[in-house]
Amino acid sequence: MDEKRLDEIIEKYSYPAGRTLGVLREIQIQERHIPIDTLKLVSEKLDLPLSELFALVTFYSFFSLKPVGEHLITVCMGTPCHVKGAEKILETLEEHLGLSGEVQDGKYLQTTPDNKFTVEIARCFGACSMAPVLHVDGELYGYVTPERIPDILEMYGWKR
Repeated sequence: MDEKRLDEIIEKYSYPAGRTLGVLREIQIQERHIPIDTLKLVSEKLDLPLSELFALVTFYSFFSLKPVGEHLITVCMGTPCHVKGAEKILETLEEHLGLSGEVQDGKYLQTTPDNKFTVEIARCFGACSMAPVLHVDGELYGYVTPERIPDILEMYGWKR
């Protein structure tokens, strides 16, 4: 991310409360990850220790230091979703997308070889009444079953 664009983002978040997370969220959305060079620049511009920013980025599941695919799928693994079958939803996604299911750097984040899809997990979306749920590019899908996965993926260009 160039410095001019970063300055524009920082200007949008002038109020101290939530500023850091707002800036990082905006970078994540625009870049589809937070490049370490950009994180260093944010550290300088907001006068915050790089270690503090790194701690935030690695704590919140929304953020990624690695580039993600064209379409980001986030599976909720909160208690209601887990109880209602989220694990099977994740397994079905792995099966259809050819993912290994490995945890890397303490975080579940898998990207297809063609960089079309990235699958991650999160702890709660606040949509427990529709469990199990998942997001695809921010679009919420509730009452998901393994049988619905192919139809959802096809909406984003996946071929059976």
